[in-house]
Amino acid sequence: MISVRHLTKHYEVHEKQAGFLGSLRALFHREYKAVKAVADVSFEIGPGEIVGFLGPNGAGKTTTLKMLSGLLHPTAGEVSVAGFTPKRRQREFLTTITLVMGQKQQLIWDLPAADSFLVNQAIYDIPDEVYRERVGELTEMLGLGGLLNKQVRKLSLGERMKCELAAALLHGPKVLFLDEPTIGLDVNMQQAVRDFVAGYNERHGATVLLTSHYMADVTALCRRVMVIDSGALIFDGDLSSLIERTAPQKLLKLEFRVPQSEAALRAYGELRECSELRAELRVARDRVTETAARLLADLPIVDIGIEEVPIEEIIGQVFRGRQAERAEAAK
Repeated sequence: MISVRHLTKHYEVHEKQAGFLGSLRALFHREYKAVKAVADVSFEIGPGEIVGFLGPNGAGKTTTLKMLSGLLHPTAGEVSVAGFTPKRRQREFLTTITLVMGQKQQLIWDLPAADSFLVNQAIYDIPDEVYRERVGELTEMLGLGGLLNKQVRKLSLGERMKCELAAALLHGPKVLFLDEPTIGLDVNMQQAVRDFVAGYNERHGATVLLTSHYMADVTALCRRVMVIDSGALIFDGDLSSLIERTAPQKLLKLEFRVPQSEAALRAYGELRECSELRAELRVARDRVTETAARLLADLPIVDIGIEEVPIEEIIGQVFRGRQAERAEAAK
C-alpha cells in the first residue's frame, strides 16, 4: 500500500546573526544552511498494517508524512501510496488518504462540527446516502451524540479531536496518516482514540501510519515500529524485537511482608527502587525464572510481578546510543 525508496528531503534555511549589524549584513549577503530533514529512507507498508513511526522532535517524522500525503515534494527518491505518486495530488489519490495532525484543525471554529462535515461532503462529492451512513457509523464509534450541533469552540479538546477524526474519515480513506492524534488529551480520551483507530482498521482494513510521543498509543496499536533519528531510519521491525534487542533485561516488582535491606536485594539483580516493603530489580531475561524462584524461596514475598522495561525507556536508550555514536564520530 505504501512504498518508499531512498526518500530524501533537504531544506535551505536562512541564518542571520543577532543584532542590527547581523540584519544589515543579511540584506546584502544572505547565508544559508542545508538541513537534511529526511535522508535516504526506504520502507514498505502492506494493506491493513498499523505501523508506529517513532523519533524525537525534529527527527523527520512529520516531514515524511507530509511527503507521503503530497504536501511536500521530495528532494530525491520515489514514493507510491495506493498506487499513486503523492506529489501529483490527483483527485483519486486525495480521496484515498487522510492526514490528521493533532496540533492542527480543519473544523470551522465558530460553526458546529456538522457544518464542517457538510463542507467535506461537498469537497469529496460524497452521495447523501453514503454521507448519512458514514456520519452514523462514526458517531457510533466515536460517541459523538450531542456534539455535532455544538460550536467547535465550545467543545473540549478531547471532543474536538473526536470530531476532527470523524471529519477526516467521512470520505472513507484507505490510508490514514496520523500525526500525534492524542497529543494533549487526558488518559481516558487517549484510550478512546486508540480504541477508535483499532476499530476503524478492523472494520475497513485501512492502512495506518502513526506517530506519537505517547508510547501507550504505540504498544496498544502497533506490532511493527519504525524508528527515525536525524532523518535516517535506524530500526524497522517488530516492537517485540526492538524490546528484546535494546532491553536484554526484565523487571521484577516485589512486595514484602517485612522490610528488606538493599544490600540483600542486590544479590539477586540490579536494584532500581527500594522502599520499606517494595522493591524493583532488573534481571537478565534468561535468568528471570531462576531468580524469581530464589527470591520466593529466600525472602518473605507477598507478591511478585514480571514486566518488560517500559517502552519509553527503551526508545530513550536507542536515541542516547545514536547520540553517543555521533559524538564519537565527530571526534
